[in-house]
Amino acid sequence: MELAPKLEYLLHIGIILLGAQIGGIISRRLRQPVVLGQIIVGILLGINLIEKTELVGQLAEIGVIFLMFIAGLETDVDELKASGKSSTAIAILGVVVPMGLVSGAAYLMGQSMPSSIILGLISIATSVSISVQTLKEIGFLRSKQGIAILGAAIIDDIIGIILLTLTIGMVRPNAESGVLSVILKIITFFIITFVLGYIIIKVVLKIHHKFNLRRVIVSYSLIFCVLLAYLSEDLGVAAVTGAYFAGVILSMTPYRHKISHDIQIVSDSFFTPIFFVSIGLGVELNELGYAITFSLILLGLGIIGKIFGCGFGARATGFSVKESLQVGIGMVPRAEVSIIIANLALSLNLIGDKEFSSAIVLVVATTLMTPSLLKWSFKGYELEKR
Repeated sequence: MELAPKLEYLLHIGIILLGAQIGGIISRRLRQPVVLGQIIVGILLGINLIEKTELVGQLAEIGVIFLMFIAGLETDVDELKASGKSSTAIAILGVVVPMGLVSGAAYLMGQSMPSSIILGLISIATSVSISVQTLKEIGFLRSKQGIAILGAAIIDDIIGIILLTLTIGMVRPNAESGVLSVILKIITFFIITFVLGYIIIKVVLKIHHKFNLRRVIVSYSLIFCVLLAYLSEDLGVAAVTGAYFAGVILSMTPYRHKISHDIQIVSDSFFTPIFFVSIGLGVELNELGYAITFSLILLGLGIIGKIFGCGFGARATGFSVKESLQVGIGMVPRAEVSIIIANLALSLNLIGDKEFSSAIVLVVATTLMTPSLLKWSFKGYELEKR
């Protein structure tokens, strides 16, 4: 019997979820992070079996929003405040060093100045969701390294957005709004988030003794999460940043464990596996071999720049050598943010197909290597700390 076309999406989702489970089992057997197996399954499924449809992309977006929301819920606010200096140093050096290396190398290899700058911007956009999931698996998400990575990733995304807007504004004056407008929107987002957070925390702390909020708190938390994620995206800050701060705000209420536990069940069972498989589905293998030498040079410099730049920032603010290496590796992965920048630059003719292919190589390689490298870097760390 032929499957009704309108129900075909159910088959695709079922295959994706089954593939994610199988990939996770194999990864665990090989003592590798589950996320690595899920991404590889996505690459295999993307070879003439399943396409990354709009629905899959939307479910994946919910997955990464939930992932960052849970990360926010599991964040210790006092530790986040304490890591502000470290996170800022890590983020700034994690922008300056890889951008300088990649942009400089691209220019020396014959790229125009705007194209070289864009390639540098692609190399700085950390996608921390891969590191978050791996740190959760190995139990170090709430470590000082994990907190520093989360804080630094948010800061370097904001720096990247401002630099991208400034670059496009200089070479295509009418392509995007001015950099001042972007900065004002980002400030507006943080003011709104601070005010909402203050009100929500005060109200919940005042009424939770009088009313049984446990029955409804998860539903209202989800509403708050998705609305703040939408607001952050609308104001030019990534949706995952809004979701993360929604989690941070609710982590200061008595219900943080209840919310985290209930949402994690739904997220880990459905949305998060779809997100990681969808990363693999989005890989175009035929593009990876194009201009491979150029791509590998930029890839190597992008990885070295992040590890040394972020690692030096961590070391300069009190982390040990091993902890600095862990932070540097945690800041290596690039994913959706890099692809967004590359797509925008390609549509504006600021880069060509060769440069776009190098961005795809950077995303795929760092996504695949980070979970294993991060797990390796923490091997024996607990024993050492005792």
